[in-house]
Amino acid sequence: MNNMFSNIVVTGGAGFIGSHFIDLLIEKGIADHIIVIDNLSSGSINNIRDKLDTGKVELVVADLKNFDNSWVNKFRDADAIIHLAANPEVRISSIEPKIHFNENIVATFNVLEASRINDVDIHFFASSSTVYGDARTIPTPETHPYAPISVYGASKAACEILYHSYHSLYGFSIAIARYANIIGSRSRHGVIVDFINKLRRDPMKLEILGDGTQRKSYLHVIDAVNASLLLLQLCARNKGYHVYNVGNHDWITVKEIADIVVDEMGLNNVEYIFRPSTCDGRGWYGDVKFMLLDITKLRELGWTPSMTSTEAVRRTVRELLKEL
Repeated sequence: MNNMFSNIVVTGGAGFIGSHFIDLLIEKGIADHIIVIDNLSSGSINNIRDKLDTGKVELVVADLKNFDNSWVNKFRDADAIIHLAANPEVRISSIEPKIHFNENIVATFNVLEASRINDVDIHFFASSSTVYGDARTIPTPETHPYAPISVYGASKAACEILYHSYHSLYGFSIAIARYANIIGSRSRHGVIVDFINKLRRDPMKLEILGDGTQRKSYLHVIDAVNASLLLLQLCARNKGYHVYNVGNHDWITVKEIADIVVDEMGLNNVEYIFRPSTCDGRGWYGDVKFMLLDITKLRELGWTPSMTSTEAVRRTVRELLKEL
């Protein structure tokens, strides 16, 4: 479905997932012009520099928390919005909850208002599996109620509710992706980056947050953006409010991730030091210990992950060892 859009706005487009999404949009010829809005707090121009040189991608350095014409006017000619901008650090929400309120909820409200004012009604939003909290059903379907245990998860749930309101009031067509743990090249936070950095500082021991039995689903960013593009096309084709889990069909423990990192770094006899923050072995307060999404609904659209969680972790370790 080439040349589906004339102009797409991608918030957070210089970031980890955003830059990979832009790569795919250009590869598939989905948009004639892409406007990236990013404050570069966690993103990097280097992630999209080669795309900027082509003239197909325009970068606007702006903060979505501030509603001003430096970026709002860029929505004027947009056909669709891909909203990826957010603070991705789940752990920080237990220490500085206001960060996630401002950078996730306030920024999302401003994106929706800019869209309403400029009549942009096709939206893709990157949500999170954390909206489910400690899920009662595993694998967890999209019908599971909101039950976040972190401010990050609560902020994503609040954003979803805002999106539903704009769908109901203003007819926005929306696709929401509830991501599992997305990993891959260009990522600069999360357990794999943490382990690599720690082992480079001290290759004889590794501090692991939690008791190591935390088990979660991991999806490579290449699979994630392919699923996300499918959902963007879905909401452009079938106007409505679409919510889909985007994850893997299996999961992996934190200790198993540590074993892969140690192996790929060629280390031996590494001492693991486990640092649980809670009596049941979580890495921090607000950490979901077990997460596996039911991806049946997404698979019915014809998508399936190309890598298992273990394969995605190993590939990511190799990619990051070259980058970091």
